[in-house]
Amino acid sequence: MADKTQISVNFSSVPVIFLLTLVSLPLVLMYTYLFVDTISNSEAGSLIPNELTLEHWRFLWEIRPGKASIWLVTLNTFIFAASITAVILIVSSMAGYVLSRLNVPARGLLLAGVMVLHAFPSVTLIISIFIVLQYVGLYNSLIGVILVKAAIDMPLGIWLMKGFYDTVPWEIEMAGLVDGASRFTVWRRLVLPQIKPAIMALGLFSFLTGWSEFILPQVLAPGAQVQVLSVYLASLIADDNNFDFATFKAVGVFYVVPVLILYVFFQKHLMNIYGGGTKG
Repeated sequence: MADKTQISVNFSSVPVIFLLTLVSLPLVLMYTYLFVDTISNSEAGSLIPNELTLEHWRFLWEIRPGKASIWLVTLNTFIFAASITAVILIVSSMAGYVLSRLNVPARGLLLAGVMVLHAFPSVTLIISIFIVLQYVGLYNSLIGVILVKAAIDMPLGIWLMKGFYDTVPWEIEMAGLVDGASRFTVWRRLVLPQIKPAIMALGLFSFLTGWSEFILPQVLAPGAQVQVLSVYLASLIADDNNFDFATFKAVGVFYVVPVLILYVFFQKHLMNIYGGGTKG
């Protein structure tokens, strides 16, 4: 009986899989054609390439005039996204636990303020942030834009982590406290392992948002030595009358490949951001 039920469930999912495949097909074809277009040449007005070439990927081993090395820019982007992820995870995991477990004065008001901060458009703060960074000497530096981006994304991280902590049974903590462990030890050794899915999901989400960020690095860190890939990509078409569109497409593919790889291997972890902690 169980086998028949399983067969029925699998068969009923076929139309859904077929529909999703049909909907996704144009996007897959678009990315495939984009990649083929970056390694080939075609005649004007023709969609069919007539020869293969790596000419459009010369930016990997040559430095364009007035531009930083693509590998330096990629390193800047990785440092930017990884640092944002680390700051958000460390602060959010601690602040979420405090708001979930401890009797903090005006906790409801603090949680409401956290959500208001997240809902506040960062673009409206860009001028004041620009002035503050110049005043403290962090303008046109990776440290400055990392701190700003992490601060803007942190309210969402705190709110999500607080929700995951709420699903962890109190009995786990009480057992540790009864055995004489400190509150910090209980949090680190007993509670934190219960929300590993949340940590993984929030970490991936933070890394992807940092990797794709454009406005803040463009305004706050425009220098060639601190450029990230999004700013580098935009600079290739800054001159509307003279730009290499083929190279622009190749850099775009180079920029999106890490995101696609992360999504393919960690998509299940990303879905955990809508779930809860381990119960029991």
